[in-house]
Amino acid sequence: MKNIPALRARKVAGALRKAGFILLRQRGSHQIYQKGNRLLVIPWHSKDLKKPTVKAIIDQSGMTVEEFIKLL
Repeated sequence: MKNIPALRARKVAGALRKAGFILLRQRGSHQIYQKGNRLLVIPWHSKDLKKPTVKAIIDQSGMTVEEFIKLL
């Protein structure tokens, strides 16, 4: 996981929007994004998301790490 940076939730959400995901709803401190039949939950906190969390979001989105980083 050395290629994956720790990122703010805002940067992750921006990359997902560029990939075609739309904000479906927000519940508390979590935002739910959708693209087709894929749903992603992003914790919306003021701290950086940890690398394993970012990796899980990337995996659930169906993108590779390289594709995701290009969208940042």
